Amino acid sequence: MALSLGIVGLPNVGKSTLFNALTKKQVDVANYPFCTIEPNVGVVKVPDERVDKLAVMSNSGKKIYATIEFVDIAGLVRGAHEGEGLGNQFLANIRNVDAIGHVIRNFQNNDIAHVEGRIDPSSDQEIVNLELIYADLASVSRRLDKISKEAKSGDKLIRRQVDVLEKVKSYLNQGQSLRQCSLTAEEQDLVRELNLLTNKPVIYVINSDQPSDSLLQLDGPVIVLNAKLEAEIASLPEEEQADYIKELGLQDSGLNKLIAQAYDLLGLITFLTTGRDETRAWTVKRNTPAPQAAGVIHTDFMKNFIRAEVINWMDLLRAGSETKARELGLIRLEGKNYLIQDGDVCNFLINN
Repeated sequence: MALSLGIVGLPNVGKSTLFNALTKKQVDVANYPFCTIEPNVGVVKVPDERVDKLAVMSNSGKKIYATIEFVDIAGLVRGAHEGEGLGNQFLANIRNVDAIGHVIRNFQNNDIAHVEGRIDPSSDQEIVNLELIYADLASVSRRLDKISKEAKSGDKLIRRQVDVLEKVKSYLNQGQSLRQCSLTAEEQDLVRELNLLTNKPVIYVINSDQPSDSLLQLDGPVIVLNAKLEAEIASLPEEEQADYIKELGLQDSGLNKLIAQAYDLLGLITFLTTGRDETRAWTVKRNTPAPQAAGVIHTDFMKNFIRAEVINWMDLLRAGSETKARELGLIRLEGKNYLIQDGDVCNFLINN
């Protein structure tokens, strides 16, 4: 299960600098078959100490991490919903991502012009948000025009869709993104096919040279980083990055925080498998039953699932080996109704 996060924002806010820093962390795509990488897409590993430590314990031949696709999307300008700049192309690309990383500039640099002629993070955020709202209004209005006539036939489902779309249109007309609105699960189902932009989860990335900088009244998590500095960190050999981060007085790089936050944004968790051949992180949604999790490894595993052997990764490390964990009775047998937990190390038993 891949998460695709589109990096958006006004021109000259640091999107490309951030994307280039991220792609320096790009995984070897040979480990991820059937993956065609476009020039503006980077497949980045999710940092995970559990993979590292379990691989050492198991003396694994290789390590495979969970991944995220980052997509560098053309800069958005005022009037994009009417086709200004690369507006139509921008909006088409952003509809295809699962979540949005909205980069907001809050640094001064006279050599890098601001498209609006001033540094005003709150205003920049509002410009982009309004363009997405306008685009969603156009999508909803087109859909309403199409199905309103059909609703006159008395079809209850179509009538319900009209009611929900009218509700959504009212929210948008008030300048509210759908992330801020209270839609029931049924209402979400009825608008999902429109792939509305303001309904996508968002992370705000404040590109600032002030580490403590932040913005208020944002409808999503906030990561503050210095894209130029992050690019410097990412350009170092991986074994040197941790030392440099410590020298800067940081706990972790901003990129790693962004990657981890992006992975968490859509409610994804990681379970693990470990052995002599490889230690690997697998991605599933929270509350995924064990058979469906097994199916992520191979579809036949879901069909032929019997039960799962499960142990928390820390318990396994403390035991020191799978053999010792079995001796201590730490490995549990779980059935079809078991919901996989983040950090579970699993061995799935199947019918051959």
